[in-house]
Amino acid sequence: MSIAVPDSPRSSAAGALPGAFVLACFGLCVAHAVYLAAAFAYGSWLIGPDGQARPQDFVNVWAAGRLVLDGQPAAAYDWTVHKQMQDAAIGHGFPGYYQWPYPPPFLFVAAVLALFPYVAAYAGWVALTFPLYAATMRAIVGDRIGYLLAGAFPAVLANAVAGQNGFVTAALLGGTLGLMEKRPVLAGCCLGLLTYKPHFGILFPFVLIAGCRWTVFWTAAAVGALLALASWFAFGTAPWVAFFHSLTVTSQVFLSEGQASFDKFQSLYGLVRTVGGSEFLGWSLHLPFAVAIAVAVCVLWRSDAPFDMKAAALGVGAVLATPYAYLYDLVILAVPVAFLVRAILSDGPRTGEMAGLAAVAALLFGYPFVQAPVGLVAAVIVAVLIARRSLDSSRLPVPA
Repeated sequence: MSIAVPDSPRSSAAGALPGAFVLACFGLCVAHAVYLAAAFAYGSWLIGPDGQARPQDFVNVWAAGRLVLDGQPAAAYDWTVHKQMQDAAIGHGFPGYYQWPYPPPFLFVAAVLALFPYVAAYAGWVALTFPLYAATMRAIVGDRIGYLLAGAFPAVLANAVAGQNGFVTAALLGGTLGLMEKRPVLAGCCLGLLTYKPHFGILFPFVLIAGCRWTVFWTAAAVGALLALASWFAFGTAPWVAFFHSLTVTSQVFLSEGQASFDKFQSLYGLVRTVGGSEFLGWSLHLPFAVAIAVAVCVLWRSDAPFDMKAAALGVGAVLATPYAYLYDLVILAVPVAFLVRAILSDGPRTGEMAGLAAVAALLFGYPFVQAPVGLVAAVIVAVLIARRSLDSSRLPVPA
């Protein structure tokens, strides 16, 4: 899932980045590591002060995998049975429930993780997926600063603490975009694997068609179909029936009723609901917004804009188009930022770019203090920075 790309001439141009930016990235990497170590030592991560495992988002993966190993894959979508297995994973009951929302192919991953004890699987998942994400970021940037950028990105901490899959999603999204020009088959494989989180792939079919990237398009379709077929052979029809039924329940419970709190959704829909807007108003604003994003990205991909900016625009568009994005999902926002940093290394920063990136970091770090969809604002800032560079370097009308 990482991209093996040799260093380009821009690798020697790391001086194009202000020293304060590099130092800030290093400082944030250290701060993240120290926080995780302290959280573990004080019993607020992985293992509690009582010596028992702590429930976090990862428990839904382990519990689903355990049900697969017990011969009950469809039960991962049964909230009652799945909750019982989560309690068993922790060793005691706990308030709340972590739903399993993923399509059946992701049960393969869950089953492998459930072969190990819960805490070991939790720590191993974070430890193994972070390098995939970091290597992808380094390859996109084309310079070792990519490693620092990967570790410094604020959403990294939220993902690691929760044991979520943002590192995998970012690696697959970054792999799709980073490999597309020179290795379209591998790019299509990455995109096909990304179907485990289909709401982040909404824009890809339209953009790939607009950009005539047929190899990527058909490879992704084939990989996605093969994964679905493999899960059907392995687990049968019942998990697929349960999955499609769960989509309605999930939409009702989370998007309509807001049982997980609307401020957790880092989207325009989440913002509208957070400030008291109705469900109808939320969809009435979000859907046209998503369509406008799709049209803008497709127009950009039909233009002669640099590929780096096309890739960055599609990356940030994937974040903005979906209503269902949590803070840990915003690890994928690091991908368009990596393409921006790559452009900065190539020809230097534009006025306001470094301040914009600093604002993005501040907003994401500020979520625990404001409990609002600050990730939406951060994504919009990234989109504005990309749009400005694209307009500066390209003619946007569709070529004849």
